[in-house]
Amino acid sequence: MSSTKNVTELIFTGLFEDPEVQRVCFVVFLPVYLATVGGNGLIVLTVKVSKSLHSPMYFFLSYLSLVEISYSSTVVPKFITDLLSRIKTISLEGCVTQIFFFHFFGVSEILLLVVMAYDRYVAICKPLHYMNIMSHQLCHILVAGSLLGGFVHSTIQILITIQLPFCGPNVIDHYFCDLQPLFKLACTDTSVEGVIVLANSGLIALCSFLILVTSYIVILVNLRNHSAKGRHKALSTCASHITVVVLFFGPAIFLYMRPSSTFTEDKLVAVFYTVVTPMLNPIIYTLRNAEVKIAMRRLWDKKENSGME
Repeated sequence: MSSTKNVTELIFTGLFEDPEVQRVCFVVFLPVYLATVGGNGLIVLTVKVSKSLHSPMYFFLSYLSLVEISYSSTVVPKFITDLLSRIKTISLEGCVTQIFFFHFFGVSEILLLVVMAYDRYVAICKPLHYMNIMSHQLCHILVAGSLLGGFVHSTIQILITIQLPFCGPNVIDHYFCDLQPLFKLACTDTSVEGVIVLANSGLIALCSFLILVTSYIVILVNLRNHSAKGRHKALSTCASHITVVVLFFGPAIFLYMRPSSTFTEDKLVAVFYTVVTPMLNPIIYTLRNAEVKIAMRRLWDKKENSGME
């Protein structure tokens, strides 16, 4: 970080400049974040304690929920507290750390969604071999591989960033640290770095999205050979996955598959995938999944019965 020693502190412009609007955002976004942590945490707890949810699909879902909590927590707590601050600052080291974990958990989530699509492909297209293919060992390898992929991606982003000289100004036109807003502060040409970031972030999102779309097309084609009851159950499960994929990949592709810009709507799109989407995922999975709802009801009943004793 020796080349960045001229700037030690950065200032966020924030989402809105009006203090009244910021206070309204605080009142809105704090419950959303608490719902994100509570909802995803409930899924993790339910999968862990419920014997009926020990299949690979729920194993991956619990890790997805853990990643969702971590992903949201890299940005939202700082964002919420800044809504009540007149000057929103972060150290340069803190900014780089936020970028690392934001991209680490973001790409880990992308790869987990691909893994979950593969799990559904095996379950629907190769049902007789499902338990042999999706072994306990393979499930752990796939989760570890997703986290490793996120780590490698994030490390590349950070190695690019720390080589840049930052000698002022120090105002980031955003409400959290990300690569393109930070690159605009570098006192050198960052066009090459921008292309590398575009390839690293955008192509991962696009390729993963294409793999997901292809896998679900294959699944839907294979569903023609299933009974009406089997089709309904499989479609219900796949619909939840597809909804989450669209909510996550839509904003990601919009932001990272085009050159750096000054679009003001970028901030609003970022709010959607950093604040709103992590809260929606547990709702989507529980509303469309009878097994999860039953397991949660049993967990709640068990808690009430233990409280009465």
